[in-house]
Amino acid sequence: MKKKLLITTSLIVGIVLVINFLSNELHFRLDLTDTRQYTLSDATLNILKDLEDPVTVKAYFSKDLPASIGKTREDFQDLLIEYVSRSNEMIAFEFVNPNENEETEKQAIQNGIQPVMINVREKDQVKQQKAFLGATVALGEKKEIIPFVQPGAAMEYALSTAIRKLSVVNKPVVGFLQGHGEPSLEEMGQATEQLAVLYNVQEVKIDSVDIPATIKTLAIIRPMDSIPSVQFEKIDAFLSRGGRLLVAINRVTGDLQRSYGVPVSTGLENWLAQKGIMVGNSFVVDTKCGSVKVQQQQGFFTMQSQVSFPFLPLVSKFSKHPIGKGLESVLFEFVSPVNYVGDTSRRFTPLAFTSEQSGEQQAPVMFDINKQWANTDFPMNNIPVAGVVEGKLSGNGSGKMVIIGDGDLIVNGSGQQPRRLQLDNVSFVVNSIDWLSDDTGLIELRTKDVTSRPIVALDDSTKSALKYGNFLLPIILVIGYGLVRVQQNRMIRLRRMSENYEER
Repeated sequence: MKKKLLITTSLIVGIVLVINFLSNELHFRLDLTDTRQYTLSDATLNILKDLEDPVTVKAYFSKDLPASIGKTREDFQDLLIEYVSRSNEMIAFEFVNPNENEETEKQAIQNGIQPVMINVREKDQVKQQKAFLGATVALGEKKEIIPFVQPGAAMEYALSTAIRKLSVVNKPVVGFLQGHGEPSLEEMGQATEQLAVLYNVQEVKIDSVDIPATIKTLAIIRPMDSIPSVQFEKIDAFLSRGGRLLVAINRVTGDLQRSYGVPVSTGLENWLAQKGIMVGNSFVVDTKCGSVKVQQQQGFFTMQSQVSFPFLPLVSKFSKHPIGKGLESVLFEFVSPVNYVGDTSRRFTPLAFTSEQSGEQQAPVMFDINKQWANTDFPMNNIPVAGVVEGKLSGNGSGKMVIIGDGDLIVNGSGQQPRRLQLDNVSFVVNSIDWLSDDTGLIELRTKDVTSRPIVALDDSTKSALKYGNFLLPIILVIGYGLVRVQQNRMIRLRRMSENYEER
């Protein structure tokens, strides 16, 4: 019996050692989640496969964090291990605890990783603790920063995007149409600065030449003058060969100095209508809106105050599309509704909607800053102000187009002090160009989140029963098992005490 026990134990230990060895060498695991959240996407695998130089990831994560936040460190480490395995060890990483001493904390902050304050419960007391949850990604002399790894967020997207930014050599070209009153690249500084990380951004004029074959995505931002029909033919030819198009159009414009709003016609609206895309020549108004400064007389003094202005809708409702992922609110400036009335050869997906209390006012209109708005002024809801059209846009080829009913949302203006735009305004357009230009599928990772499925449909009594059941059930099982063993031992003693009991 001792020999058999020794052999069995040795086999079990040997099997465990072999499994551990193989798991370290092969790094094989099963992903049984319905969203495949622990499986690297094809986009990431392609990025890792194309790496020619090693990439170093330095993760600045505090230790001894609450379990809910500390799991982020474990998930990020597991993800990095997967990256190392799938990149043929072209990825290297290390973890640093900035809370260890002042020197490491200073190093983290200098590298762009700012601490956040989290609540920690100790001995029935809640205190605040400084925590670091960020990383730097370096390739040669170049470096990208992931300042904060959001718990439960799409870490793969942040990490893969950082690696791609560092490793991309031949950047796709994004062209901005010029020659019809469009803003220059300088007047869209915030957007072009972000786009320049992944793209070569250049101005394009097509009055005497075709759209260059090097351009993958063409952006038409706020033309104010008429576009000749021959240029629309060139845009159609661009779409037919697989080009992508972003259109941010002003169908209406407002002048607050003159308190007057008028329709705008450039021919672009008619070209869009031929494809079933209708951008109305009306102003969208919304109870959820931005404000304007007005001067008010207070006695001998002239005061400036902010007054809500429904002609500046603040949109915070977006469809489940990669372009709108992560956006909180976009401030539109005299926006028009965007609808699709074409056939089924194309697919239309609305991107952004007004609130539950909104409406339309046909141009031209007179602006009254001091108007007392009533609920009857907002009889509509969920008016689409941007959308995506996919399908046969020109010829037999399949294409993509993003249409936004406001051309001013990314225009900073010119001069020594251009205005600063709301961050999500820029992100909305940059996301659109990313989605149009990206054939790797990387932007789809924006939607790859860790899904939480809390139990919310239970009443208080059921929750209490589950809570105390989880606590008491193991104790009851142990006690029950003990009683069974006591009874078994009692029966054995009784059998041994019987006259005809024989020892075996």
